Amino acid sequence: MYHRVDPVLPVVVGIAQVFLTVAAQYWQLRNPDLGRVPLTWWGCLLLLVGPGAIALRRRAPVVALVVTLTATSVYMLFGYAYGPVFLSPIIVIVSAVGNGHRRAAWSASGAFFLFVVAYATWFIPHRAGLFHHTAVAAYLLLTLTVAEWHRVRRERLAERRRVAREEARRQASEERLTMAQELHDVLAHNISLIHVQASTALHLLDDHPEQARTALTAIKQASRDVLTEMRGVLSLLKDGAPRSPTAGMALLDGLAAGSGLPVTVEVTGEPRPLPPGIDRAGYRIVQESLTNVSRHAPGSRVTINVAYAAEELRLVVEDDGAGTARAVAGLGGGNGIPGMRERAAALGGSLSAGPRPGGGFRVAARLPLPPAPPPPTPPPPTPLLSVPPSTEPEEPK
Repeated sequence: MYHRVDPVLPVVVGIAQVFLTVAAQYWQLRNPDLGRVPLTWWGCLLLLVGPGAIALRRRAPVVALVVTLTATSVYMLFGYAYGPVFLSPIIVIVSAVGNGHRRAAWSASGAFFLFVVAYATWFIPHRAGLFHHTAVAAYLLLTLTVAEWHRVRRERLAERRRVAREEARRQASEERLTMAQELHDVLAHNISLIHVQASTALHLLDDHPEQARTALTAIKQASRDVLTEMRGVLSLLKDGAPRSPTAGMALLDGLAAGSGLPVTVEVTGEPRPLPPGIDRAGYRIVQESLTNVSRHAPGSRVTINVAYAAEELRLVVEDDGAGTARAVAGLGGGNGIPGMRERAAALGGSLSAGPRPGGGFRVAARLPLPPAPPPPTPPPPTPLLSVPPSTEPEEPK
């Protein structure tokens, strides 16, 4: 992977190391016990090697680490003043750990610690003690600990972003599947109805033109309904909100009236507002059931029973199978019943479909409902203020 070189940090670190070292040596040269020597051009060059290697910390983290620690060690062997020269090692160690080269960072830090211990023991006028070695070890361990913490935090943030992207893609996929199912239900019902009515109109056009008018009127209404519902579904993709009322149990009477079938709707229980998913699924199950009747037994009498129970919504769609028209061939089996089962199962319900014992077909669905909210408790009646009886004696009349 190509990494762009950022020159700002190397330049800032180089300037800081050179100028702050010049300031630091002013005080360290005054103490001859430290054994420091004045900074030369060779020392300034060593001070700039580390910042130059920082520019390669993303392209070649291990190379930058080795070069920086080597230049720092050579700088110390020449006896120049201590100070900001240790800023470059901190940066390259943190960068190496953050780029995944943890073993190289820990190994190089350990080798640098051994060098400092050897240098402070045999190469300076006054030998350093245990306190000095412990301070150097703590310095390196703190740097490595901060680097590991930064690495873990960055990996967690990256994992969180990845999970968020996966969740967004999953939700988008589910929304696309929902839209596809909605479009399938809308098109399957209305286009099947148009096909059946068009076939009926063609059959009646020559012998009974007045009856063909009814079929053509049904075709006009069905085509207008499919355009309206498709516009409402597609508007969800554009604006996030439908421009027309979405499918729901409140539109069940209109669905039955526009199906072109003799339909009876029976409602038991107390109708109440339903969750959007349950409301839409109930409507689509009834719609698909009517579509199947129009396909396979057109003209059959259909009974729709809607039962609002305390914990579930029960739907039963039955036809008697005694269709007054012949089923139209070429419409295909489709995915109607499996699709209805998937809708019910996705909401925690169930659906059964099969022939009735006395003829016809029966679709029964059970969709769980959340418990109805309790009726609001009326406030307690306000007590009437009682007037205490008067204690004054009544005047004689």
